[in-house]
Amino acid sequence: MTRMTIDCRTIPSDSGCTVSLHGEPEELLDLAARHAVDTHGHVDGPELREGLRTAMTESWEPPTEPGAFVQLVEFTTDHIEEWAPIQERLIKALGADRPMRWSVLGRDRDQPDTYVALVEFPSHEAATANSADPATHTWFTDLSSVCRSGPAFRNLDVQRVRPY
Repeated sequence: MTRMTIDCRTIPSDSGCTVSLHGEPEELLDLAARHAVDTHGHVDGPELREGLRTAMTESWEPPTEPGAFVQLVEFTTDHIEEWAPIQERLIKALGADRPMRWSVLGRDRDQPDTYVALVEFPSHEAATANSADPATHTWFTDLSSVCRSGPAFRNLDVQRVRPY
């Protein structure tokens, strides 16, 4: 199951609370309800819990150990505004069981209109299975249609992870 997060900074309040909670959905709901009651003075009940469910988003976690797999996608485009809709269509088509855990898009400061996306998978096998999915083929076709060059791929086995 996907880990979720609730971040008090994203919920309007007068307290300025900066707590961020993560966990499986039902664990997170219980913990967030206790925090809302104990710290913010809310009353636990169906209305509070529904609001907390609505505030939950998928939790982002970096790779935590060697064995993960990162794919680097480099491309040049005049239509970077198309990137987000193309990504969202892929995410929707793959559904909740999609193998990608996170992605980052960066713009190259030295090469105009050149972008690099990093996409993390739990393993090379998971990435390979994803590549065979028809939704990924549609994603590639959509991305290619807005590119001047590329996309070009590099496949990277995570060797070491060090938080800073």
